[in-house]
Amino acid sequence: MTTPHAHPLSGVVSATAAGERLVFVPRRVWELGTEFVLGVLTPPVIAVPFLIPVLGIALGTGSWVILRVALGLIALAITVFVPTVIFTTLTEAVRWIEFRPHGSTQQLVIAYFLRSSTVAAADLERVVLSEEFKAGQRKSLEVVLHTRGGTVECKPGTLSPMSRVGAEALLDWLTSRLGPAGIAVEHRTKIDRSFVCPDEWYSEASLAALWNVPAGEVDKLVVRHGVRTYTFTPRASALYSPTTTTTVYDPAEAHDVAEVLRRKRRAGRAR
Repeated sequence: MTTPHAHPLSGVVSATAAGERLVFVPRRVWELGTEFVLGVLTPPVIAVPFLIPVLGIALGTGSWVILRVALGLIALAITVFVPTVIFTTLTEAVRWIEFRPHGSTQQLVIAYFLRSSTVAAADLERVVLSEEFKAGQRKSLEVVLHTRGGTVECKPGTLSPMSRVGAEALLDWLTSRLGPAGIAVEHRTKIDRSFVCPDEWYSEASLAALWNVPAGEVDKLVVRHGVRTYTFTPRASALYSPTTTTTVYDPAEAHDVAEVLRRKRRAGRAR
């Protein structure tokens, strides 16, 4: 039986008799059930834009053969897609990683749904904590183990609380467990740079929160790092107050600066 750690990694990190466990999929049955439901719903959802004109043709011609064929193809897609999703989850999804023993990690036990494997700390080259953002929202958080034998991608389950934890807290926890063994722990940010300007660009308040600095420091950092800006008159103000403008900032470049600041803070704490 495991004992949950306190905030900020509660529900994600737990202590066991052998070591400490980082959990990606807290409940196997729930995860498989969710994957099954998503597998059943995905083909019909994808097919909706095509079914509407098919239905129109069937109503216009009075022939329902084409609609029956379309529905048959959807049923076939479901019978193929659902087993594929379930099989992939059972064979590739990582449920948890256990760092053994307490205090000095010498090996990692990686538990999948149907099996487990052990990786010696000496065979672990580095660990990467990868975040992906779009329009200021984090879309994914993954832990990737780079070993001599290849890579192991550990993704949070659909219902996992890990998708909501702070990257900084998780990065510190991984570093504290693997750093003494000489294993590098890296943080990488992937930014979807296909932003619509200015609706998806960041405000000054968003930059202050992202960079973890007072609002008064934002302008200095923007100038220092050359973050692109865009000044415009919001639609709500265009009619009654055309001189009112708003300045927003390029999200991709904002995240690049956030990574620079994060590294400086970590380097300062390490001294």
